[in-house]
Amino acid sequence: MVGLLWGLIVLLVVLWLIGFLIVHVAGPAIHLLLIIALILLVWNLLFPRRAV
Repeated sequence: MVGLLWGLIVLLVVLWLIGFLIVHVAGPAIHLLLIIALILLVWNLLFPRRAV
């Protein structure tokens, strides 16, 4: 589950970078993706999942 969460964080950050550097059409939506990625990152760092 943690690998999936980190994969989602990386995907959202990459999409944000692509949108920020290449496509300047949907600026607010792309920054929303970055905010979601940062929230997931902080959540994962504060509340790590325990391996079962």
